[in-house]
Amino acid sequence: MLVIASLLTVLGTSVGNAAVRAPQAVGTGKWQQAMEQLRVPGKGCFTASYPAIEWLAAPCKVAPRHPYPPAPGHRPQTVGKNNDYSAQVSGLISSATGSFNSVTPGATESGQQNGSGPAVANTFSLQLNVAPFTTTECSGSANPGSCLGWEQFLYSTTFNQVLIQYWLLSYNATCPSGWATTPQAPGDCFINSSGSSLPGSALTVAGLTGANLTGSATTGGNDTVVMTTAAGQATATGADDLLGLSQKWNTVEFAILGDCCGTRANFSAGTNVDVKTVVHNGTRTAPTCVLEGFSGETNNLNLAGTPALGIQPSPTMVSDQTFSPGTASCAKASGIGDTHLTTFRDLLYDFQASGDFELATTGPGFVVQARQVSGAPTWPNAAVNQAVATRVGTSDVAVCTAPTRLVVNNRITNLANGKQFNLPDGGDVSLSGGNTYLIRGANGDSVRAQVNPGNPTWINVAVGLNRWPVTESGLLANAGTNVNAIESRGGTVLTAPFAFNEFYGLYGNSWRVPANQSLLSPCGRKVVSGDPRTLFYASNLPPTLAKPARVICLEAGVRVAPLLDACTVDVVMLGNKTAAKAYLSEPANVTLGEITLPPFGGPALRG
Repeated sequence: MLVIASLLTVLGTSVGNAAVRAPQAVGTGKWQQAMEQLRVPGKGCFTASYPAIEWLAAPCKVAPRHPYPPAPGHRPQTVGKNNDYSAQVSGLISSATGSFNSVTPGATESGQQNGSGPAVANTFSLQLNVAPFTTTECSGSANPGSCLGWEQFLYSTTFNQVLIQYWLLSYNATCPSGWATTPQAPGDCFINSSGSSLPGSALTVAGLTGANLTGSATTGGNDTVVMTTAAGQATATGADDLLGLSQKWNTVEFAILGDCCGTRANFSAGTNVDVKTVVHNGTRTAPTCVLEGFSGETNNLNLAGTPALGIQPSPTMVSDQTFSPGTASCAKASGIGDTHLTTFRDLLYDFQASGDFELATTGPGFVVQARQVSGAPTWPNAAVNQAVATRVGTSDVAVCTAPTRLVVNNRITNLANGKQFNLPDGGDVSLSGGNTYLIRGANGDSVRAQVNPGNPTWINVAVGLNRWPVTESGLLANAGTNVNAIESRGGTVLTAPFAFNEFYGLYGNSWRVPANQSLLSPCGRKVVSGDPRTLFYASNLPPTLAKPARVICLEAGVRVAPLLDACTVDVVMLGNKTAAKAYLSEPANVTLGEITLPPFGGPALRG
């Protein structure tokens, strides 16, 4: 109430006034904030319009009977059906708000209404979906140990209503009185709250920026859904806490998806949407990113980059959805060229040893290994990655070269360009561009291996994690949260700048893969292990080679100094100017982990 009172003061009135008038110059932003924090009076339906900060009782509508079913089956590559970013917190969420920081100007969207028929412009739903949770309402289930509750806070453009939809997943018995089932989820049951209409016309894509959808759950109180728009309209529904969400809520997904029944929201080419999720759990700790979605509806956009996690002013996650293809991950690390590693916390360092190495692992269900081959005799102090193998879930997948081949569970698998091979435990492998393999586990962990033919052939690899922060180890990990530090398998921490002998002798050798733990055997015999004899940075190259290579990198758009130097080395050593393209997807805020020759602490050769 203190927060609301301060907002009312900004708007030039007092809490006691029934209707609040404010100077139009203030705009609707403060009004929206006040409305979202103003408690919904109770059960029922309510509306409000700018500038009055009060909920007015409104007639409830029968919410659309159509279902917004849970995510079925295999994870797609576009948004929806398990493939989305969710925010997870410690403790319990009392409320969450989804909004859009930006939407591409002029973007359009269309989708089916009521789950069938032709596509209609501006047909979509906004969804705040919680993670399934245990509930006493499953007591009548045929299998109460497997049955789970699920809840959605929804806005439908087709009906211009907000509502709450409750589910009993895997109920597998006659649904309780008033609950219904649906062909899309025959073992599940759902029921709606009443629907409350948004004053005026339905929301459009043009009005997404500034629209907020808030869901809340109060112990001993009601579950509520609130919708506010930048145009100064608001609507709310308060309903029974049917499933006991207030005692179980710790994860939430916010998305713009098809409007019911497993349909898809189709955005125009070139659309980018910046999605923001804010949660309230009584802490100032950034949320955990979880690569998991819950709705059966989808859109045709791709998850881009990795989400930004912060506390602005509450636990917040911001992610991009784009029309361009991308690989979803809560955190990404990479190995590029000859070989430059960027950790999950954006530390860039060179690793020029040869042999089989562990790049990353988060446990027995996700392990990534790489085979590096020396550039001798031409470049004896450099190495390139020529094979990648991973264990995702219960499957082992290797991408080998000389010749290029895909090996799944020790069997060569032919995969046509643009096709996908499903792994037995729910993961998949796909091939795009004729040379890029994407290996995904059922939980969203991923490995992207791009085979670049040349002399030598090399593989650029990117490793994506299905949650962040998480405990990870390997060459692509840092020591704890210290971006300037790395850690050997035995626990020895090295802090940049790294002493050459210690870096390769202690740290590098510790991450060599023992023969009995290798996933790379399908790619042939283990290569000869070795370490470089000295540094191999851009400053070690003959100027006659370095200068034109640097120009090629600049023309490709590489500007960040550490990336530019690494790119210069790659173009020279690999003899291929296309090597520069890989750096365009690397983080601009990398921290350089320099390696120095004895005496330690002397002038470093930058690379």
